[in-house]
Amino acid sequence: MSSKGSEYLRRTFALRLGLYYAGLFTISAITLLAFTYLLLARALAAQDHDVLESMLSRYTVEFEHAGLTGLRSLVEADAGEGRHERLLVRVINNQTEVIYFSTPPGWATFDLTRLDEAPALSSGWSTIDNPPDGSVLEIGTLNLSDGVKVQVGRSSRIRDELLGNFRARAFEVLTLILVIGMAGGVFLTYAGLAPLRALEVTLRSILQTGQFDARVATRGSRDSLDELGVLVNSMLSRLQTLLAGMRGALDNVAHDLRTPLTRFRNVAEAALVAGDGEATREGLALALEEADTMNATLTALMDISEAETGIMALTPQRFLLADVVQEAVALYADEAEDKGITLQADIPPSLELAADRIRVRQVLANLIENAVKYTGTGGRVDISAHESGGAVTTMVRDTGIGISAADLLFVWDRLYRADASRSVRGLGLGLSLVKAIVEAHGGHVEVVSSPGAGSTFSVILPMPASRVRPASAGQ
Repeated sequence: MSSKGSEYLRRTFALRLGLYYAGLFTISAITLLAFTYLLLARALAAQDHDVLESMLSRYTVEFEHAGLTGLRSLVEADAGEGRHERLLVRVINNQTEVIYFSTPPGWATFDLTRLDEAPALSSGWSTIDNPPDGSVLEIGTLNLSDGVKVQVGRSSRIRDELLGNFRARAFEVLTLILVIGMAGGVFLTYAGLAPLRALEVTLRSILQTGQFDARVATRGSRDSLDELGVLVNSMLSRLQTLLAGMRGALDNVAHDLRTPLTRFRNVAEAALVAGDGEATREGLALALEEADTMNATLTALMDISEAETGIMALTPQRFLLADVVQEAVALYADEAEDKGITLQADIPPSLELAADRIRVRQVLANLIENAVKYTGTGGRVDISAHESGGAVTTMVRDTGIGISAADLLFVWDRLYRADASRSVRGLGLGLSLVKAIVEAHGGHVEVVSSPGAGSTFSVILPMPASRVRPASAGQ
């Protein structure tokens, strides 16, 4: 994808997130303001009703005690002193004649003839709509025992104006909230997508340079996006290790196959030039031996690379170490016998190990082969093992030529062969393979040796019994 296309998608994605946030923020604000408006309207209506009910009771009591004159004086006093809002007050006698009628100023728009309708004359509460300004006249009527009716009314105009002002201010607040929501959405989106931008920069750098040493900058916040960066870094580290292993394997293959291929070619040319059937057969036999050497070298190199890069397929299982040691010893018993070497294993019969059985046998076979190979006639090779601290230590001890202190530092390196061992044919990969397999199991290797005093190779493997399955019968 072009840089313009990716930039467009990135901006579009950021814009969508910003709009989603602003929309959610605005909808929440509208919902809150609407709920507040409803609560305010109900509270004001309830307050008006309480005031009206209180005034109806007050005027009725005054009328019953002081008559019409006392009621008129009380209404005029309330209006003059401004202690109460000016209300509609009307008294109707038992002949349905209006004997007192007082209205606040500005009530000309109300159709007061509706006060004579049945709903308004019934004891209780009724309302009269006022279409011109949309207000409502709330009427409270109280029937006295002698058939007299006292009515008190109040307009909702003041309440409506207050709610109208609230709506106007709410619109202004919503406009401000929308602006804040958009700005906040842009800021939060920009800040929230910082890990994705860091990921984009890292991956683009890798694509442009082909180098896998770049890493995504993380903040240590442990959120999902930061975790994504951590996982990508782990993946890049794994890829870098795999690529380094592949390059190392290819380099080693190119280096180690050059000599066998040269010998193979020389043997084949010699067989062709000889023109002798016997010489040809010998040449083919040597060529076959060189082909086997090359195959063994390739197999060992690939096994080492797989183990070192962590992709070697291991099948951990619980098994008796003594059985595997006996299998490895049997492979070199004849060779040891031919050289007059005492090859002996002393393994506790109940000692178990949790590891890949085939790979452990390969490790022990390589160590026993080396021990037999570099031990002179009449020497000894002893294999022993013990368990300590949840780990099993297996030792292969010989009385061979030993290793100098200078060479001990490099015996585990690929293709390294000490001067004393160059007279013995080998690939120089056995100990490297041993180390790689053991470390792939989470263990480690050790060696103690000195020239002329033999060597002791130790393999220490962990024993995670809770994470392995028992070996099947007959395995």
